[in-house]
Amino acid sequence: MTKTADKTAEITENAKVPTEATDQILAVAEKGVEQSKEALSKLATGAEATQKALESSFETARTASNELSLKTLAAVRENVEASFSHLEALVAVKSPSEFVELQTAFLRQQMEKTVEQGKELQVAATKAAEDVSKPIKDVYEKALKDLKVA
Repeated sequence: MTKTADKTAEITENAKVPTEATDQILAVAEKGVEQSKEALSKLATGAEATQKALESSFETARTASNELSLKTLAAVRENVEASFSHLEALVAVKSPSEFVELQTAFLRQQMEKTVEQGKELQVAATKAAEDVSKPIKDVYEKALKDLKVA
């Protein structure tokens, strides 16, 4: 045999016999592939949960926005009706002192009503914000919990 043929035969013979290092490299590569598949699966699950949470948040935001709008319109309607009633009462006034007394009582009543309506709207807005953020908050807390476990 020639030198080239001997070398080729030796390389072929060495390639057929897996070495311990080759086995270890193969094991590490396979483990890496499995870990990548697990990570991808967790990522897909997390993305799906986040999408559902966002959809829920958007629906809750729409509902809460409608409720706040209705409360605001009710307050405006109440204030407008009170103003018209007050104007009707002012038309029937017979003296300046009666005018001042009526006007003072109306302004005091409107200030109290405005404070009360403001508090009601603040409570409704706070509740709406909590309701809208709850699904996202739950997903975030679950993700943190899962990270601590892993």
